[in-house]
Amino acid sequence: MNKTIQPQLNLDAMVPKEIVRELDKYIIGQEKAKRTIAVALRNRKRRKMLPDDFRDEVSPKNIIMIGSTGVGKTEIARRIAKLFNAPFVKVEATKYTEVGYVGRDVESMVRDLANAALQSVKAEIKAQNEDRIEKRVENIILDALMPKRKFTEHFSSDESPTVTREEMRLKLRNGELDDREIELDEDLVAQPRGGLEIGIMGSGMMDDIQEAMSSLGSMMNSLPSERNFFGGKGGSKKRKLTIKRAYDILIEVESEKLIDPDKARDIAKDRIEQMGIIFIDEIDKIAGKEQSTSQDVSREGVQRDILPIVEGTKVNTRCGIVDTTHILFIAAGAFHVSKPSELIPELQGRFPLRVELDDLTAADFERILKEPENALLKQYKALLATEDVNLEFEDGAIKRISELAYKVNSTNENIGARRLHTIMEALLEDVSFSADELKGQTVKITSSYVDEKLQKTIENQDLSNYIL
Repeated sequence: MNKTIQPQLNLDAMVPKEIVRELDKYIIGQEKAKRTIAVALRNRKRRKMLPDDFRDEVSPKNIIMIGSTGVGKTEIARRIAKLFNAPFVKVEATKYTEVGYVGRDVESMVRDLANAALQSVKAEIKAQNEDRIEKRVENIILDALMPKRKFTEHFSSDESPTVTREEMRLKLRNGELDDREIELDEDLVAQPRGGLEIGIMGSGMMDDIQEAMSSLGSMMNSLPSERNFFGGKGGSKKRKLTIKRAYDILIEVESEKLIDPDKARDIAKDRIEQMGIIFIDEIDKIAGKEQSTSQDVSREGVQRDILPIVEGTKVNTRCGIVDTTHILFIAAGAFHVSKPSELIPELQGRFPLRVELDDLTAADFERILKEPENALLKQYKALLATEDVNLEFEDGAIKRISELAYKVNSTNENIGARRLHTIMEALLEDVSFSADELKGQTVKITSSYVDEKLQKTIENQDLSNYIL
């Protein structure tokens, strides 16, 4: 029942070359973009080492990444945040142009970042106290399972009445008791009480109301039963649960009890302001000054709303008032129709670094299929291995798949590496469907197998009828 969190890398100790090497494990090509990101991240470490009176004068060098969809723009930013445990959120610039966007203003991107950072901090605290929490939960379950008096009546016929508490603990850890039901006081499985966290009502009013209602619900759930609350007869209400369900609930309840909300918010706030990353996708869709012909908000208007956030402003969040001055902003877009120069000058000035990502070639597709630690071929092999099916790809088949992906992207809409997902699904549809009948067998994917399964796609001029 143990749950662990993948250890994070120490970004502060890594030089740009090491950061690029880490990105190389997951992202093929795009060396210029990786170098630009690596330098931007290293500059954040350098800034920390400056004297206090000079540090605030150094602002982050925000980045615009230009390239077609599926070439790795989002993946680079997302992977950096995941590897180094930096608060990260991705937003679509176009959502702020939609009718009614005033109910979800641009400051919501900072509040979303705060929520992500706070959840990350809480997860870390839980991981640090994992053993202590699990021992506490086991004891609660064992107390319900083996009361001090007359506990032998709870045993099944195959359990010795002299079984010890530690023997039952071992059965609990091995999952042998998962389906057994126990009764627990409702107070034990209720979320701990918490105060209302109502922020300043203003542009974020809807978020604050939603959060306040959630906190109020948590408080109501944690109140004693009505009989105790109003001075009636003692005794808490009981709740019957399977041990597996009780374990999951108690882990969350006991974890929350160990978290100091104020300390967690302070840690999250510091991380946001010092290491936060906001990825604004599809920024090219709001470039230009002309007004929309519909009731949608003008593109230039959205740019001017985003500008104060990028320049540096204070936003009310769950973690308190967050200063966005030193958050790293990474914007991305294809810029097929518009150009970065069509953004308003003030916003352009806040994104001094621009990097163009290359379109993917057939050779890139071949490397993407094989080399990354999360490569598609490895994923499909692992999935089918769960049903005892051994999937093997010959080099010729991999090359053929890569050529086909490049061909489809060249003759239809270029969706980059995402093309591989649709091709692989079409190629392995029969194997995935009949995996239960192939148990214990080895399925070899050859170039002729690829041609056979995708023959209609290869022959038909309008390939989009078969693959997105």
